[in-house]
Amino acid sequence: MNNTDQHPHFFCLSNGLRIALKPIQTAPIVSTWLWYDVGSRNEVPGKTGLSHWVEHMQFKGTKTHTGKEMEDTIARTGGYSNALTSPDWTTYFQTLPSSALELALRFEADRMVNSLYEPEEVETERTVILSEREGNENDPQFQLGEAVQLASFSQHPYRNEVLGSTEDLLSLTRDDLYDHYRNYYQPSNAVLCLAGSFDIKSTLALINQYFEKIETTEPVRSIPTPEYELTGAQKIELQGPDEADYIQIAWRSPKASDPDFFAYTLVESILSGPSSLNMFGSGGIGNRSSRLYRELVENQLVASVYGSLSATIDPGTYNLYLTCRGDHSPDEVIGKIDQVVDEFLSRGPALEELAIALKQARANFAYSSDNITNQAFWLGFAQSFADYAWFTNYVKRLEQVSSGDIIRVARQYLDPARRVTGVYRNREASANV
Repeated sequence: MNNTDQHPHFFCLSNGLRIALKPIQTAPIVSTWLWYDVGSRNEVPGKTGLSHWVEHMQFKGTKTHTGKEMEDTIARTGGYSNALTSPDWTTYFQTLPSSALELALRFEADRMVNSLYEPEEVETERTVILSEREGNENDPQFQLGEAVQLASFSQHPYRNEVLGSTEDLLSLTRDDLYDHYRNYYQPSNAVLCLAGSFDIKSTLALINQYFEKIETTEPVRSIPTPEYELTGAQKIELQGPDEADYIQIAWRSPKASDPDFFAYTLVESILSGPSSLNMFGSGGIGNRSSRLYRELVENQLVASVYGSLSATIDPGTYNLYLTCRGDHSPDEVIGKIDQVVDEFLSRGPALEELAIALKQARANFAYSSDNITNQAFWLGFAQSFADYAWFTNYVKRLEQVSSGDIIRVARQYLDPARRVTGVYRNREASANV
């Protein structure tokens, strides 16, 4: 489905609610996304996990609809709904038949202002989230990831897990959650995005009917100071019972609105393979052509390697994740990574590598736009850190990146003296060394 040439229409209600509508008349379905400009990035010490917990509470009912009623009503239409919390944003979505669009709008407008946060529901969700965190803590890669994340930022909330710390999850109160909800869940702090089969005029009338009457106040925001670089090399060492050894390496990455983000995207693609833009579509891009895959996996030093580069409001991190083979130590693998990165910094990309990276980017972009839900997702996601033009110009911006840009950006960010290297070692194997 190639719908990227269909331009969306943008509006704004008198209470500040921003609206993006993209009619796509290919099937009688519509996807609605309501984005709030709040995530774990806006949390303060002692209150981590608030945004994610609030997301859970938004499914627990309002003064007029129980949570189960909303969920069951959407399901009976043949649709589905969910929500996501990131460091930068929280979003709620439904994809359902176009004939049921009014239901989705009515439910979202209702829970923008009328969610109850009943004390017993708060305690139920405390148990659920603590259990989720406890389960994650049994995963050595989560343990390593959390340790590397903490070390990658000195103060910025990007250092914290979206789930929050166990200590904070035990101490947060119902009032903490409700105050966070009432502060940030304001029309002026939200973007409503629709893609699919609908009429713009009648849809705007529905949106006005349900959202225009909601009063708004400007949120009291906690805005962190960006951390533009890692100031030194750090080493994290963990041990545990898992049979495998794991490595995670983090370098600073530019914010998504920085022009250098596009060169960095190609750096990532060449070294470890492209991060997927695809949230809900089919298909994806492998990383078998990347340098680290060829050097490490094909030569059987590691079982797997992949990278992660996210589009964020503030400078973030580019991470490598590796699962070692039992016959090669983490130190040996890290030494080989250094060789691969050093060679790349010295010589830059080959023309063939750059061509492959651009081809993968085009395919990634196509996969990211292959259904109605993804189309609606991008209407809001791109606006969370830049604007919708970031998405529509994505491939064009990548095509404008030169080999010189790639070398410059790689040398600026991939300095071994400014990174965090995390290693999880099998406890028994380490004791026998």
